[in-house]
Amino acid sequence: DPLGSDPATLLLGAIAQLVDAGARRRLGTLRLAPAAAGRRGRGQAGLAALLAALVGDDPVVAGPRGGAPRLRAALDAWAATAPALGPVRICFRLAPPKDGAGDASEPAPSTAGGTDDPAWRLEILLQSNEDPSLVVPAADVWAGVLDPGLAGGAEHPEDRLLADLGRAARLWPPLEAALEEAVPEALPLGVKGAHGFLVDAVPALEDAGFGVMVPPWWRRDRERLGLRLTARPARADNDRGGGVLGLDSLCQFRYEVALGDETLGLDELRRLAAWKAPLVRMRGRWVELDPADLERALAALRRRGEPEATVRDLFRIGLGLGDPGLGLPVVDLRATGWLSQLLGADGGDRVQPRPAPDGFQGVLRPYQERGLGWLAFCDRLGLGACLADDMGLGKTVQLLALVVGDGRDPGRRPPATLLVAPMSVVGNWEREARRFAPQLRVLLHHGPERARGRAFQRRARAADLVLTTFGLALRDQATLAGVRWHRLVLDEAQMVKNPETKQARAVRALRADRRFALTGTPVENRLADLHALMDILNPGLLGSRDAFRRRFALPIERDGDDRAAERLRRAVRPFILRRRKTDPDVAPDLPAKIELREWCTLTREQASLYQAVVEEMLRRVDRADGVERRGLVLAGLTRLKQVCNHPVHLLGDGSRLEGRSGKLARLEAVLGEVVAEGERALCFTQFVEMGKLLVARLERVLGRPAAFLHGGLAKRARDDLVARFQAEDGPPVLVASLKAGGVGLNLTAANHVVHFDRWWNAAVEDQATDRAFRIGQTRQVQVRTLVCVGTLEERIDELIARKRGLAERVVGGGDAWITELSTADLRRLVALDAGSVGDV
Repeated sequence: DPLGSDPATLLLGAIAQLVDAGARRRLGTLRLAPAAAGRRGRGQAGLAALLAALVGDDPVVAGPRGGAPRLRAALDAWAATAPALGPVRICFRLAPPKDGAGDASEPAPSTAGGTDDPAWRLEILLQSNEDPSLVVPAADVWAGVLDPGLAGGAEHPEDRLLADLGRAARLWPPLEAALEEAVPEALPLGVKGAHGFLVDAVPALEDAGFGVMVPPWWRRDRERLGLRLTARPARADNDRGGGVLGLDSLCQFRYEVALGDETLGLDELRRLAAWKAPLVRMRGRWVELDPADLERALAALRRRGEPEATVRDLFRIGLGLGDPGLGLPVVDLRATGWLSQLLGADGGDRVQPRPAPDGFQGVLRPYQERGLGWLAFCDRLGLGACLADDMGLGKTVQLLALVVGDGRDPGRRPPATLLVAPMSVVGNWEREARRFAPQLRVLLHHGPERARGRAFQRRARAADLVLTTFGLALRDQATLAGVRWHRLVLDEAQMVKNPETKQARAVRALRADRRFALTGTPVENRLADLHALMDILNPGLLGSRDAFRRRFALPIERDGDDRAAERLRRAVRPFILRRRKTDPDVAPDLPAKIELREWCTLTREQASLYQAVVEEMLRRVDRADGVERRGLVLAGLTRLKQVCNHPVHLLGDGSRLEGRSGKLARLEAVLGEVVAEGERALCFTQFVEMGKLLVARLERVLGRPAAFLHGGLAKRARDDLVARFQAEDGPPVLVASLKAGGVGLNLTAANHVVHFDRWWNAAVEDQATDRAFRIGQTRQVQVRTLVCVGTLEERIDELIARKRGLAERVVGGGDAWITELSTADLRRLVALDAGSVGDV
């Protein structure tokens, strides 16, 4: 019986506090009925049924046969320790000693901490349930002196006081001493008794519904003894830039014992230990001290010398993932020398800007000079770094400027930089290198004629920059791993966010002195993406995946823990530089972006198909599990999105397009206005088949040619298509599949972007939008997203809006989550709402 378990009993008091007095009285009228088939099992379901019975119309709780006695016993046990219903209740107020008693600045008395030290006082009060600020001391209750606000509603208040005191004593037995008094007013406590009340009684009494008033310092986050570390580079030449340093460099650190902002010396710690009290007054304030922590602190200060640790260990210690071996947590970590720029609160903000090096054929904007300075700083120290600027802010030129700077000393030219990128942007890197760094020796490792083995090694040694694709990083892993690279750069690094893929493992196996990543989306769906990226750049820095999930991912994603988010942000900030187009000091001349939703209705044909797909999908999903179920969910959702696009997209029968899709009709209207105004647009769809249909239809409706960019185009054809669209006399509309046209392309000829259908992932859509909204755009960009109301698309739109906030909390949605939904949740996601059907 889930309702008879101890955790459920403890929750009854909390539930009763959430509902009104009438619902609490209903606890005495609940009836237990046999559970319906399929409704038995988990305690969560039982508690939900109990709460529904408390506040709903039907006071019946479904449960197993024979469970009524256990439920009644649980309710009786709770009622025996809960304050009686009424306008007033008993309240306990803990008052600390006055006149400085218990001050640890004085020598400890021989009776410190003993039960014969009645310096603390637990006062008994009567408190209004409606206005908790209204309290009356027990002495006034016995004297018959009541506040008018209490006197009007409290009959026989002295009886209520004694009855509640008896109930409270069942929760905290030391209160029984007050019951021995004829007129109990207060209970004297020693320091250990006061600490026991705070630790044991306060949560139990509050959970049961009693009033509790404690000193405000107890409610705040209580401070614990910890270590304040100050680290410095162990090598004398670290500040002069000698050699590659990196996370494995040794550092020395010294430490102090601290409590909050206060540093404690050996003599003060000895005095605190001599008090042998869990609560002491120190420097004018009361603090809680763990005797075991005091012993560890004394042992740490008795040690001599400055321990050594690597930079990686220091970071892990600062994150709470490592241990300096001194038995106390690290509460502060400071540094000197070049370490201070990594461990300081403002991270890369203190790195000096660096102008473009000689030979770079271009002018860097001020924010790009700051980015180059940060890259050079991380490069010199051998640290992995991620340049996470928004799309369009020039990550390419900043990286090229860094590589050009490698040649400042011709006599010490380093090995080549290997750059791995999606195939769609490799050509862009070639063009940008010729434009901004014509003196660089660039080797393109791509195509059937590419060199392998020793021939490749000879060519790589003669190059400054080697370009290849993620696909070849896997297929030619042995060839690429045969070279020790000066620098490994991953463009669109989100491509290797899944550490379990063969592609990600191949990239990790490449040998390089330092590793950089370029991506506008360091977090796409989950914080696990960030861990995977950082583990490629700086292996082991954030600990194992399991430790990262426990310490950061779950608290932030599930619980919204702002402190965990702040700790993670400070941890990764030295290694991630994130700037946005909307930052006022980045690109003030970039025009604004206006985002609009275009709500569309289904035609009757679409609605009929949609409902049929929903019923078939749910029927099949309900009978499957595991991999089969996940596959059925994704396949069904894809079919629903096809219905929202157009019936022909689902049926594939080649029939007519006109008048059968509300979404297509809206697209035709929007693009008709765009073309009439002499402007140009990008139209993204995730489906190649739909892209083909759109091109044919738009050319007919608009009377103008429309281009189609998709993954099936060869590199030369793709480059020609982009150049044709960017030309002044290019086609007014470019239809692009989301994956092929979403990264690495400059399409600023368009100032309108239309998302014809929705991806599960906000970051993928934002990347596609940034093909037009980027440096070089001189006009306002309007972004329209077409959404069919009352359908899966509207729920996806709501989910995407919520998921966007995750990345912002840490550094500035994937589809796996959707396959794990229960059938009931899936039904709510895909159900067709009334009012979603209209005419074209």
